[in-house]
Amino acid sequence: MIKIFAKKEINDKEFFARITEKPDVSGTVKEIIETVRKEGDAALLRYAEKFDKVRLEKLEVSAEEKEEAWKKTDADIKEILEKAAANIREFHEKQKREGFSIKRENGVIVGQRISAIEKVGLYVPGGTAAYPSTVLMDAIPAKIAGCGEIIMVTPPSKDGKVSPYILAAARVAGVDRIFKTGGAQAIAALAYGTESVPKVYKIVGPGNAYVAEAKRQVYGEVSIDMIAGPSEILVVADEKANPAFVAADMLSQAEHDVNASAVLVTDSEELAYKVSAEIEKQLPLLKRYDIAKKSIDVNGKIIIMDNLEEVIDTANGIAPEHLELAVENPYDYLEKIRNAGSVFMGRYCPEAVGDYYAGANHTLPTGGTAKFSSALSVDDFVKKMQYVYYPETALKEDYKDIDRFAKCEGLTAHAESVTIRFREEK
Repeated sequence: MIKIFAKKEINDKEFFARITEKPDVSGTVKEIIETVRKEGDAALLRYAEKFDKVRLEKLEVSAEEKEEAWKKTDADIKEILEKAAANIREFHEKQKREGFSIKRENGVIVGQRISAIEKVGLYVPGGTAAYPSTVLMDAIPAKIAGCGEIIMVTPPSKDGKVSPYILAAARVAGVDRIFKTGGAQAIAALAYGTESVPKVYKIVGPGNAYVAEAKRQVYGEVSIDMIAGPSEILVVADEKANPAFVAADMLSQAEHDVNASAVLVTDSEELAYKVSAEIEKQLPLLKRYDIAKKSIDVNGKIIIMDNLEEVIDTANGIAPEHLELAVENPYDYLEKIRNAGSVFMGRYCPEAVGDYYAGANHTLPTGGTAKFSSALSVDDFVKKMQYVYYPETALKEDYKDIDRFAKCEGLTAHAESVTIRFREEK
């Protein structure tokens, strides 16, 4: 049963607090990474047998396997993948940026070039569910950015195959190579390379605690997108909200993971209790009932506040991954939202439309990190290189200022590097 609180009974930090303890996997992950660095493919094959319960002959998905998966994928699913991909491309194309060059009157030129990261790795989770949506969300921005090679890793099933839906999505999105490996070992393979898996320069994509910890440990050897925690949703609803809709939206997050967190904040006590009843009514109908029930029982909350202004202030303090504005005139509140991974507006905009179809990215900051970070975007797959040109005449005008600036920092060699060029004139 979901818990209902008055605002005074709970503080902001407790909204998405998980009662379940977070296991310390750092030691195990460190050992896995070191083993993959030393043993390469042999370690990956051994870990596949240990963790995925499958004995693989080779790690890379072959062209024949990809073609077989495409043929097996229903025509309507292919069409849906193509439509979703088109929406994602349209949204992310708008994120492309050009470099710039500034030429001053004295001949100085300063500028910035934007170029794609050459090799990127995509982690696509397996386990209790397959996520072709993650393939589209991660690969399409990389493709738009112009990345030279997109490498995907994903755990195999017990028959040694990858979900045909994942392979179909990879084809639609333009993934170059796919490897059957998951968990911390897959992250290690992407970070350091093996005989089969190429070393990449950046790793993106969600995963379990082992994947998140592995990304943390290899950061510096490669770049990463973010350390994402369990999924979370904050639904803001007024008295006119449909309790069945709100309950369904909360359960859509709860079914992800027992550590997922679904929270409703409302100014209506009546709605709060109606939503609670709807959750109990809808829960038994879910295929992933056990997962969703534990998530709701342990982490789910309904908080009743005095008014929607207070609700919005609280939302900004929490910085949720997903924020639903299930209210009249949601645009009246959008400008007041400062911190959220993605905002879903109106009574007919469940978070699922963002997960799959609308085009905005679903790889989002969690755990309050939306206060300082953003959804995955084309920017995550590019790097910016500055350049500076100074002619002699311009440096002659500026060198005394630079000399003085360097000396105020106590860096005399810096100062000398400019003054030496004009010493004969003193």
